[in-house]
Amino acid sequence: MIKKYYGYYNSPIGILEIICSEDSILSVMFVEQEKSVMNKANEILENTITQLNEYFNGSRKAFDLEVSLNGTDFQKNVWNELLKISYGETLSYKNLAIRVGNEKSVRAVGSANGRNKIWIIVPCHRVIGTNGSLTGYAGGIDKKQWLLNHEKNILSI
Repeated sequence: MIKKYYGYYNSPIGILEIICSEDSILSVMFVEQEKSVMNKANEILENTITQLNEYFNGSRKAFDLEVSLNGTDFQKNVWNELLKISYGETLSYKNLAIRVGNEKSVRAVGSANGRNKIWIIVPCHRVIGTNGSLTGYAGGIDKKQWLLNHEKNILSI
């Protein structure tokens, strides 16, 4: 059984719940409120909070954190491609499907993107519709729009 550590980060757009193991991040997702938890701190958790704070204040454009990608081989392939999308850039679901080796797998790519549990750090918010529309963000389209605008604004400074 993996020992889990829980922490929370109050971002400008909501509370992020961070779940870590002894050596990697398991989950970073928006939640409505903090829960009372037993295991509250470890080095991975503290480093994650520090890097999220740097991301939101505009001083960090790339995360340097160990993540645990738990899913099918296809999902892991999609999530690894997400990690290659540069800060402030976007990629269409179709182009992401091409990158994972099957242009016709757009729906499967969208499903895998939606199952990502390490939001912001594994930047699923950077995937958009072919026509530029902001579709499918489990945290809400408003948060997706904010994150994309934040990154573009930081790049323009």
